[in-house]
Amino acid sequence: MPRTTNNVAAHRRRKSYLLAARGNFGLRGKTYRLARQTVERGMAFAFAHRKQKKSNFRRLWIVRINAACRMNNMSYSRFISGLHKANIEINRKSLAHLAWHDAEAFSKLVEIAKGV
Repeated sequence: MPRTTNNVAAHRRRKSYLLAARGNFGLRGKTYRLARQTVERGMAFAFAHRKQKKSNFRRLWIVRINAACRMNNMSYSRFISGLHKANIEINRKSLAHLAWHDAEAFSKLVEIAKGV
């Protein structure tokens, strides 16, 4: 029996990797082997960095909240502790938004946290 090759499927599979590797420098975007390595490595980084993104944004929010707290003569840790004691449940994303866009509302929250 003669050897059969599934050229249609193989070509489609290779084409998808080459399309994904378009724009890479040199042979990375032209040859199948390097294109596949490049695309798979990029996918691995994309997966890992989607996880890191959440941590990075939380760090940014904390920095912004801390800066706004310092402008109101309070430390970040005392502010968060005061909010917990006052039973105010607001996430750091919202607090950072308030600190960045509405300083008056944030200063009221600082006063509440100081009062507890």
